[in-house]
Amino acid sequence: MNNDKKALLLGDITNAKYHPLQAVVDDITEVFRDHIGVEISEDREKLTFEQLQAFDLFISYTDSWKIQVTPEQVAGVLAYVSGGGGLLVIHNGVSLQARYELSQLIGAKFTGHPPYTSLDFHLTSAEHEITQGIEPFSMDEEPYRYDMDPLSEKTVLLEYTHEGEKWPAAWAHEYGLGRVVYLMPGHHVESFKHPMYRKLILQAGQWALRKQV
Repeated sequence: MNNDKKALLLGDITNAKYHPLQAVVDDITEVFRDHIGVEISEDREKLTFEQLQAFDLFISYTDSWKIQVTPEQVAGVLAYVSGGGGLLVIHNGVSLQARYELSQLIGAKFTGHPPYTSLDFHLTSAEHEITQGIEPFSMDEEPYRYDMDPLSEKTVLLEYTHEGEKWPAAWAHEYGLGRVVYLMPGHHVESFKHPMYRKLILQAGQWALRKQV
């Protein structure tokens, strides 16, 4: 086992309206087993610079869309990532956008989604470290849509096709000394059992914390 790196997986258990952490936590931690030690929490008080410093990677699967983190927590996350920390946001983890500063950090703002359906995912950046060995795949998912932040220089890694159009489904960018990755799939536990998506999650986490993929 080589899990000298540590990650904080933050989600919602008691107040999750759509995506409770307990439904997927076993599969997410299994993805990183033997690579990264994962601590699970729903305590947003951990979003301070002092507490986040204990981790190499912060994984957001938060589901409280209308609950804003405090200004101190916003400052903590921004300082953590800009100072060299890794941020991996999965599906509904974009709910941190209740504060615009964190929406800019993630690189886009969620605007809604059409009904759950079968989606085809394909690479748009096969050269990136995160997408090495990733092949096109299909899964049943919520087709999340976003307003992409025009100021951050993102590399779109993955797109999905829906109703004859292509939409961004994963991207990565540098933020100060840190790295940020967003992955759109993750509505339910079946998404985390797909072997190609599991590989993508692992490589995204490793890239974000600058661990060799």
